[in-house]
Amino acid sequence: MTKALAIAPDDLIRTMALRAGAAARVLARTPTGAKAAALRFAAEEMRSGVPALLEANARDMAQGTERGLSPAMLDRLKLDEARIASVADGLDAVAGLADPVGAVIDEAVRPNGLRLSRVRVPLGVIGIIYESRPNVTADAGALALMAGNAVILRGGSEARESNHAIHACLEAGLARAGLPEDAIQLVPIADRAAVGAMLGAAGLIDVIIPRGGKALVARVQEEARVPVLAHLDGNNHVYVDRAADPARAVPLSINAKMRRTGVCGAAETLLIDRAYSGTAALLAGLADAGCVLRGAEDVNAIEPRATPADDADWDTEYLDAIIAVRLVDGIDQALAHIAAHGSHHTDAIVTEDALTAERFLAEVDSAIVMWNASTQFADGGEFGLGAEIGISTGRLHARGPVALEGLTTYKWLVRGTGQVRA
Repeated sequence: MTKALAIAPDDLIRTMALRAGAAARVLARTPTGAKAAALRFAAEEMRSGVPALLEANARDMAQGTERGLSPAMLDRLKLDEARIASVADGLDAVAGLADPVGAVIDEAVRPNGLRLSRVRVPLGVIGIIYESRPNVTADAGALALMAGNAVILRGGSEARESNHAIHACLEAGLARAGLPEDAIQLVPIADRAAVGAMLGAAGLIDVIIPRGGKALVARVQEEARVPVLAHLDGNNHVYVDRAADPARAVPLSINAKMRRTGVCGAAETLLIDRAYSGTAALLAGLADAGCVLRGAEDVNAIEPRATPADDADWDTEYLDAIIAVRLVDGIDQALAHIAAHGSHHTDAIVTEDALTAERFLAEVDSAIVMWNASTQFADGGEFGLGAEIGISTGRLHARGPVALEGLTTYKWLVRGTGQVRA
């Protein structure tokens, strides 16, 4: 079992950040093969260490149950052999991705003979603050490393034992590959002051990425003196258009809500065109799947199991088997509702009308906009990115699933032959 250290959080984070900075300078010039080898070794460590990982996770699950964590939170926390295998496979997948570091974005030759190029470089030292999901320890460490960054991980206390067990595998992989173990560090104390120390570490940490509930992300965005890459809510919509095929609409809507209710890609509001002919079957399908429906009287008139909605429901990220349902008068009203209540994360339309679909794709201002696909695909792995370090709903630097390319910036390289400016 892990033990807390008797050290002030500010001093601890400063020391970790300085060590991370030294490691980042090494990683910036580390060949792709060495970074990939470290991740493959870490994957081997996870596969051979399944009993220890399960034992650590069992301690977290027992403590989480005692603390009264919700079923959704416990589901995020749980590891089993299949999930551990998936995490290890994710490490291998990231190891096989194209290395973005050194890639030339564009280049040109100026009339005076100067040759200009923009080249991808690592961000430097990344701080990740996250809750519940121990797989983030592996995903974040892998992506940061492959993009040439050092990373400081601060997981939630509810996953403390699991995070340390996974981190031990990452450390072993780094050591076997001959890379500095300081490249992936895990904050060893549960003191919440460590989060504040990370948020105030301007000049030592280059960017903070929070992954967790609304309260955590709001705190990070409010207090950080370090640039933040984040999303606050996943208030995602599925709009079923009048031209939707019921054979698609019913299973897609159920999957978008019920596959895993606690993930940020889960649908939270269902908008249905009044002219859609399959509304009764759609609502019944969701209710039969165990979903609580919240809507106005017109929804209850179609599905008696629906319960009344209030104004707060349209802005709520339930992360549970609950969905707000509204009947709308076509695409215009659907777009207006999403603009007023959406969180710019993921929104989907179900329709066979290509013109309506393309309008939806063009006008919805979200990081991910889908046509005839479940919002549960809002995931870096499903996008072919190997894994993701988070979903960004901002407009600067990176948007949507943040993976290798999103963890780099660029610099200009200028090659001359003695030019001087008049």
